[in-house]
This record gives sequence, C-alpha cells and structure tokens, in this order.
Amino acid sequence: MVAYRFEDSRSGDCVAQHLDGYRGILQVDGYAAYNRLGKDRGANDAMTLAGCWAHSRRKFFDLHASDGSPFASAVVKAMAPLWAIEEDIRGHNAQLRASIQAERSRPIVTELFEMLDRELQRLSGKSKLAEAIRYTLSRRDALKRFLADGRIEIDSNIVERAIGPQTITRKNALFAGSDGGGRAWATIATLLTTAKMNGVDPHAWLTQTLHRIAGGWPNSQIAELMPWNFKP
Repeated sequence: MVAYRFEDSRSGDCVAQHLDGYRGILQVDGYAAYNRLGKDRGANDAMTLAGCWAHSRRKFFDLHASDGSPFASAVVKAMAPLWAIEEDIRGHNAQLRASIQAERSRPIVTELFEMLDRELQRLSGKSKLAEAIRYTLSRRDALKRFLADGRIEIDSNIVERAIGPQTITRKNALFAGSDGGGRAWATIATLLTTAKMNGVDPHAWLTQTLHRIAGGWPNSQIAELMPWNFKP
C-alpha cells in the first residue's frame, strides 16, 4: 500500500514528528532532514536509514549528459550491473536476495567507492564532479545497507513513482483551501492509489465501499473494506 500525508511545509520538524517512535528501516532520498533521524547520529533506538542509488546515479548521469565527463560516464557504467542483479532477484525472499547481493553486488559496490575515493583526491573541491562524489560518499553506509538486508531495495523508485502524480497535480490542487482540505486530499489519494497498486478499479472499489459504509458497515470489520480485500 501507499500512504500520503499532508504537511504545510518541508521542515525537518514535520518529518521528525511524522516518524516519531518508528524504529524500523526507512529508505530515503537525499533530503537532509532524514539524516538526523538515523542511528548514525548516535541514537541507538533510532531508525535505520537505507539510501537510494538512483539519486546517486542521477548526479553522475547529469554530468555525463551535460559535460561529457569521462569519469561520470564511467561511474554510470559501473553502476549499471547493480540494477541488472536487482532485476534478477526481484520477487524472491529476503534471505535469497541478501545472499545474492552479498555475492554479486558487494564487489561492485566496493569497487565503486574505491573509484570515488581515489578520484576525489585529484579534484578541485569546488567542481561539480567533486560535489557529486561527496554526495555519494557522505551516504556510504546508507547506500551499502541493501547488501546486508534483502528487504531493502536498491533505490526508492517505487516511492518516486507513487508520489509523482501527486507532485504533478499539486499546483492544480490548491483549491484544497485549508489544512483540513489538504489532509482529506492526502487520505483520498492514499485510498485510490492503494487500490491501483492492488490491481483494483478505484471507482468500483470506492462505490462499493461507500455503499457499505452508508449501510451501516460495522467498525470492527473495517479491515475487510481495504482495497486488497475487494471483491466485485
């Protein structure tokens, strides 16, 4: 399923409040507000952050496309086998995924970081390539986390695809009019997108669900109304 949450800003405080008490794995993009929430900050009971290789690759791909940087091109090429491996193991259980990632992906990741460490020493600290390298190196532990836990994806692309439609329509949805309207919009988006993710026609599911609720559906059986339990 997917869950959307409305906030009136992108403040790190909003992130911290939303995730307060969570102690599991959190896969994140490069947004700095997440960094202070992880165990790497010294809080032993904090959540475990997993990085996104797609965001790292994008930094180098942009340099490859705009500047023709030979090193950026080499990094993008060196990263490519990681996604090929993920394609092979997608859908398998976490234990098997972790075993294959340790055997096939770990040597690639090790070599990549060695490449970046060597190249950074040769560059001007103000260059765009140095910035891209530092972005990746500063997230080294989070990016390597998928190698030891088969539950973790190599990137956050699943989330990116789910948030994309909401981001595209955000300016067109200013009619929400208030924080309450924004929260209602997030709830509706959660339900309809979750229906789509489960291969369910959102209109058919919502129509049936509203009829059932209007007919006095008991709160004790509310879980049966979730999209993954839908039966036409």
